[in-house]
Amino acid sequence: MQSTAIIIAAGLGTRMKSSLPKAAHKIAGQPMLVHLIRAAEQVFDRIVVVIGPDMPALAALAAPHQVAIQAERLGTAHAARQAEPYFGDGPVAIFYADNPLVSAETMRALLARLREGDAGLSLLGMTPPDAAKYGRLVMEGGYLARIVEYNDASPQERAITFCNAGGMAASGPDMRRWLARVGNDNAKGEFYLTDIVALARQEGVNVAALDAAHDECLGVNSRAELALAEAAFQSRARSRFMRDGVTLQAPDTVFFAGDTQIGADTVIGPHVVFGPGVAIEGGVEIKAFSHLEGCSVKTGAVIGPYARLRPGAEVGEDAHVGNFVELKAAKLGKGAKANHLTYLGDAEIGPGSNIGAGTITCNYDGKAKHKTVIGAKAFIGSNSALVAPVRIGDEALIAAGSVITQDVPEQAVAFGRARQVTKPRKG
Repeated sequence: MQSTAIIIAAGLGTRMKSSLPKAAHKIAGQPMLVHLIRAAEQVFDRIVVVIGPDMPALAALAAPHQVAIQAERLGTAHAARQAEPYFGDGPVAIFYADNPLVSAETMRALLARLREGDAGLSLLGMTPPDAAKYGRLVMEGGYLARIVEYNDASPQERAITFCNAGGMAASGPDMRRWLARVGNDNAKGEFYLTDIVALARQEGVNVAALDAAHDECLGVNSRAELALAEAAFQSRARSRFMRDGVTLQAPDTVFFAGDTQIGADTVIGPHVVFGPGVAIEGGVEIKAFSHLEGCSVKTGAVIGPYARLRPGAEVGEDAHVGNFVELKAAKLGKGAKANHLTYLGDAEIGPGSNIGAGTITCNYDGKAKHKTVIGAKAFIGSNSALVAPVRIGDEALIAAGSVITQDVPEQAVAFGRARQVTKPRKG
């Protein structure tokens, strides 16, 4: 039987004070909803995302997964019921998009606990350093007896450190039955998902509670909490990369995106930032204050310091991208070097070529982008401007200070600058 993950993402997030839906706000360069979807894709056969009306941005983020619409925001259980047509009799788990860091491992553990068979409902709990005003999980005989909200808890119950983290799993028939029975006899007149625990207990069903890592279960309802979740993600990412053989010389200053890939024996200096879409092979050195996004870097390459690799940049084996060099939609071949003060946009640089300081590929004519192609072992002198579209042949030499507007054949020498005129000073 197929397993289903329901992700509730209908919240407006008024405390975020934003025109964006709450689940669209980003952690590590990715929307919160995407973090949860990517984890769920590793565990579940089917994913259903519940969104509010007029949320096309979230529907686009959820694609290609099924979307259900909660036309009226009548509570979390009501939101989950909108997904009922899309799940069968297999296990069903419900997560919240504003708890975006729940890992695939924790999701597997939630399902595994359900499959042990002694409990008909499994719930995610946590033991945070500060229990604050989280709902408390009251355990009896190894099972969850009830959830007590902080405002309703006695002093003894407030002393409990095991807290509700959101997220639960049950069989499809059980989940369907309990969702239908949840009432709204409360101050807000809403249907709360946590009421399922009491319904299960009324039927004599045991409820298991997992103690998940608290930094996976952080809820995000404000900008301050978004920053805390960002910090938690970055801390976990730094630990994971170092565990996998990546050297971080100043870990707390390096920031990763949710999809960053880095091979072993790569060394990363201080204050390096990775945007989305970066793939780094092993044995690369990335020096301080570099920014990378949407790019790939091959083994043996050296990047930075103060380098910027923009989307579409591809740096080949043993190539060098030095200080204050920017690449955009540019391929740097094996062993090629652009060591300082250079912009290479919409360009292809052959293996072994050297790009002198101050070189610019003039790729935009005000209406369209054009490409510069430089062959193998070419030498581009300092302060040259290559006006695209233009091709520089293998082993060609461009004199320093040249403006090149026409193709240069292989092994040719090109000068494109005004003749120097020297005159004596008048007495």
